[in-house]
Amino acid sequence: MPAPANRLSNLPSYVFAVIGDRLRAMEKEGKDVIRLDVGSPDMPPPPAVIESLSASARRPDRHGYSGYRGTPQFRESVARYYQARFEVSLDPDSEILPLIGSKEGIVNLCLAYLDKGDTVIIPDVGYPSYAQGAKLAGADIFWTPVRAETGYLIDFDSIPDEVADKAKILWVNYPNNPTGATADVEFYAKAVDFCARHGILLASDNPYVDVTFDNYRAPSALEVPGAKETAIEFMSFSKTHNMAGWRLGAAVGNAEALKVLLKVKSNLDSGHFLAVFDAGITALDDTPEDWIAWRNGVYQARRDRIMAALPHIGLSAATPLGSLYIWAKPDKISAETYVEEALSEALVSFAPGGAYGPGGNDYVRLSLGVSDERLDQALDRLKAWYSAKHG
Repeated sequence: MPAPANRLSNLPSYVFAVIGDRLRAMEKEGKDVIRLDVGSPDMPPPPAVIESLSASARRPDRHGYSGYRGTPQFRESVARYYQARFEVSLDPDSEILPLIGSKEGIVNLCLAYLDKGDTVIIPDVGYPSYAQGAKLAGADIFWTPVRAETGYLIDFDSIPDEVADKAKILWVNYPNNPTGATADVEFYAKAVDFCARHGILLASDNPYVDVTFDNYRAPSALEVPGAKETAIEFMSFSKTHNMAGWRLGAAVGNAEALKVLLKVKSNLDSGHFLAVFDAGITALDDTPEDWIAWRNGVYQARRDRIMAALPHIGLSAATPLGSLYIWAKPDKISAETYVEEALSEALVSFAPGGAYGPGGNDYVRLSLGVSDERLDQALDRLKAWYSAKHG
């Protein structure tokens, strides 16, 4: 067989693909592993969303190509959501681009804007696809430090001018994966100003905006006046409506950036299934606020159970106000050792913090996307294991 393309030489395997392979091997050995590593919602979408998909799929006219820009009705629904949720006006024809899940858009944005020798600014703790997309494009990464003591917020003043003047994209993500950190509109205003001054595209990844706790309400970067001149935002149905497997999202904001992204997308995919777009419209237009509140209440209760258990399983963490995760630091052993021992001895799988960038090496990530019964089993296993070996 011929050698793979050089662009793959610096591209490591995706962390959850590696974890999944190991867990499948353990399951073949008869081991019952509880997964706290992957952020996949364990509950279904609202019933009306499923009914909408079913009804649309039965129609004989919903099985052809949907078009490279999705349906006008879906884009209009996204515009209504942004207006109602953030008081942000979007042009459905030029400022909204449907995606086959936001991860696809993230990587394709890197391919659309970055060449070998270009620079992208990425927090040194963040969603792996920002870096994977940059590596696939052959670009250079400037890792900007984010730390617990400053709320995992980027310090724009610490980014050297020579880096900022060369950079083409800057990534932000709040509520944050993996840390659960949050940002206010004032932070986004600083980000918009920084990117505007240096000619950088601000890429706000916002899939957890409606997964929040303790009455916290997350903002959008596009709420900043003038943000659309320099920013786009990625929204997703995966976490907001429990539709991770449906692969539906959108990029919104700067019209020119969306044109560039569409040029890549239209050469790589042929759009989504029309019935999924129809279900997405139902999700945005017809999901009651009390369903969101109920779902977030389930996650919040799980968050609180995990936080109460942390001292008994050798971990410390700040209580997150959003996202689907708890970002925890082992008290006595290294994060790498903790992940390995928890998996091999307690049969509980964690995500290693180092997978989220060089600033995450001392941490592990726990997901709230596991049923209450399995979560209780996992915590009992971890307490027994940690007490026996490290207590």
